[in-house]
Amino acid sequence: MSDLRKELGEEAVPRINSGVCAIVIPEGGVDLLRFREGVRKAARLQGPEKFEQLCDALAEWCDDEPLRGLPVGTFGTRKAELREERMGALRSQLEAAWWAGEEKWLRTETEKLFERMPEQDWIFRFYLVTHGRELGHVARERLIKRWTKRHGAPAPDSDLQDVIDELLGTPRRARGTALHPVPDQLPACKHRPFGRDELMRDLDEVVQERQTAGRSALIVLRGLAGIGKSTVAYRLAALLRDRFPDGVLYANLQGFAGADARPADPEHVLDRFLADLSPRTRATGVDGKSTALRSALARRSVLIVLDDALNAAQVRPLLPGTGTSAVIVTSRKTLGELGAGHDAHFCTVGSLDDEAATAILQERLRAPARGGHGKLIRELVELCDRHPLALTVVARRLEHRSIQGISALVRDLRQERDKLDVLHLPEEELSVRMALACSERALSGAARRLLWQLAVHPGPSICWDAVMDLGLAGEPIRADRAVEELVAASLVEFRSDRYSLHDLVRAFARHEVVPGVDGPRRDFEEATVRQVLEHQLQNVRACDKLLDRHRTLPVGDPDAVSVCEPEGLEQAMALLDSEYDTVQLGIQLAYQKGLERYTWLLPMALVTYQWCRHRLGEAQRSLELAREAAEVVAAPVDCAMVYRMLAGTHWRLGQFEMAAAQLRRAVLLSGQDNSESGRLSLARSLHTLALTLRKQGHGKTAEEHHRQALKLYRVLRDRSGEAAALNGIGTLHYDRGEYDEALRVCADALHLVETVDLRGKADVLYTLAKIRLSRSERAEALSLYRQASEIFRELEHWHDESKLLWLYADALVAAGRSREAVQALERVLVLRERMGGHGVREVRDRLEGLR
Repeated sequence: MSDLRKELGEEAVPRINSGVCAIVIPEGGVDLLRFREGVRKAARLQGPEKFEQLCDALAEWCDDEPLRGLPVGTFGTRKAELREERMGALRSQLEAAWWAGEEKWLRTETEKLFERMPEQDWIFRFYLVTHGRELGHVARERLIKRWTKRHGAPAPDSDLQDVIDELLGTPRRARGTALHPVPDQLPACKHRPFGRDELMRDLDEVVQERQTAGRSALIVLRGLAGIGKSTVAYRLAALLRDRFPDGVLYANLQGFAGADARPADPEHVLDRFLADLSPRTRATGVDGKSTALRSALARRSVLIVLDDALNAAQVRPLLPGTGTSAVIVTSRKTLGELGAGHDAHFCTVGSLDDEAATAILQERLRAPARGGHGKLIRELVELCDRHPLALTVVARRLEHRSIQGISALVRDLRQERDKLDVLHLPEEELSVRMALACSERALSGAARRLLWQLAVHPGPSICWDAVMDLGLAGEPIRADRAVEELVAASLVEFRSDRYSLHDLVRAFARHEVVPGVDGPRRDFEEATVRQVLEHQLQNVRACDKLLDRHRTLPVGDPDAVSVCEPEGLEQAMALLDSEYDTVQLGIQLAYQKGLERYTWLLPMALVTYQWCRHRLGEAQRSLELAREAAEVVAAPVDCAMVYRMLAGTHWRLGQFEMAAAQLRRAVLLSGQDNSESGRLSLARSLHTLALTLRKQGHGKTAEEHHRQALKLYRVLRDRSGEAAALNGIGTLHYDRGEYDEALRVCADALHLVETVDLRGKADVLYTLAKIRLSRSERAEALSLYRQASEIFRELEHWHDESKLLWLYADALVAAGRSREAVQALERVLVLRERMGGHGVREVRDRLEGLR
């Protein structure tokens, strides 16, 4: 050290503690360190820059043999390590040269390297890549066999084998090729894909089927913001990765990344993909580069993931042509245009099921707490409408909350105005509000306005005509184009011929979207609500006229709304089936807004349908609201009609005392109007009260009321009413065992309604059947039961048909016709299941006893 210090100086060989020596090396003063720094720099570069950096680094090796002159016994291990380090850099240099398109350099260098080190499989691979096609088939095959025999035992590595297979024309899995670099750009998935296993299997089968057929696959995952499209895409790509030997390309197209980020330029994405796959192209412009990409993919099998696409125009230049590559695209837009010219498989990613949604929340709870929080977790799932992003935000908030804290979270989410604040964690890039805002910013003014109106609409769904009518509120817009835009943006769902909003979209649109109209928003909201309710009232009433041809309602003519014209009873019932839930919410909306006209008329137009479908509890609640509103704005005769419908509902529920009270009120109100309509109302009120009194066991009073009603009906020449009153009197004769008189009166009733009132005819036939059965005239009774049941079925009066068939089955069993009884009871079973399932067990038990 003393001698070194004299030679190099004190700075290079400082004096330190005894027994310890140190030499200070100037930065960059050792060839090995300069080489290593150059390799590190190259690792951060791409293309020609990486190749040039590796050339500079390897230039530090002026001799192939490291540490030449030092004894092998002492430095043998170190020499071997340095030799491997240099070989690794050489291999990287060849890879970089291929990526950079340095064909001339590769030809020269691989020839030298193969001559010096033919045993290295990676050198032989690059030698074949650059020289193999020039050798000719015979020479190429001889060279490969000779090398394999000498150096390839037990077998060449997979990359070399792929090159050999392609040069020899050996069929390979999915036509992949390792003659080119293999990118693997798939990012890590941030979230677990709960509840998507079946979807993954289906999509995997689609890709596998098309690969087997030698075709490319295009999977388009579309859906609402935050619904989990990217999570599905990443997970699917991870599952498929091994089936694409030429690698995975990925691009975030930033179609809806936010106001601060512009959507990715397809040309820039093409530049990167081409650099990864075919760097030697000199193509310019989007079309030229797109053609170059298709050429580069023609003999490769590559998986491409294009996340968050703005539109089809952004995606189309990035798609392969022939070959067995596959593309997974995610977008909030439907991208239906990609179906033209491409065999695209479109898949709408929807909300999760209850099990998967619950799993997201429970993942954040401690295991002991999961059972105790079950009810709150189920409510949170419902309030988030099973939306993955919303559930993920809520899961973050659950981590450090007690059961009281979770209850507070539930209370906040119940308030629509507060919901989006709860589902907002911008510091973790988790926000339903921000996700939906990115979709909303891309809308036209008309689509934005219609989205706000659809949020004002009570839901849960809306038909085409109602959407078109919304466009007429305020300054008219082209609602057809606006709703198409909303569906294409995945903000409105179109299913089963109806449109609907996800609950979170409704909350966002209601409180975050500005409709962009002239004048106060409150006025526009009122106009929208009235448009919604007028459309419902006119269309429900159009159907109701076919269900009850005798009731009149002061609905008036349609005012700027479209009205359906059902061709018959079956179509009317089908229309009401589809609109029922929406109309129920419309009644609540009318009540909340204090719009008495709709609060009483909508329930009245709907009640006959509710009776037919045995939705009695809902009918009762709606009619209570109708009664309250009618007392304020309706005429006494109309109020009496509301009380009769309310009484009819109580009657069907078996609440005869309450029904009688309502009907007495109807009689009093009807008596205040001596006009023809007032007297008709009085007749109907008396008749219905008589039916109720009979149920209460007051037969004498009931008959008095029936006869008063009969007298009024005859004066008014109302044949249906007269028949109903006669049928009521005949029933009372039947109760007293006066069967001959009952038959005579009911025969008169049947004559009156034979051709004018199907429902009245069915009621009379039902009474006649009971009378015939009591007279032991079983054959006649069975025929009458069958005729009445067929009418009820035609009218779709499920409850009445079910009740009658139950009695019909009794009569069939008594007649020894058990097979027909089973058929009747099977129909009863179907009807009771349709009406909510009450009494189903009873029917099944009876069927089991008969079979």
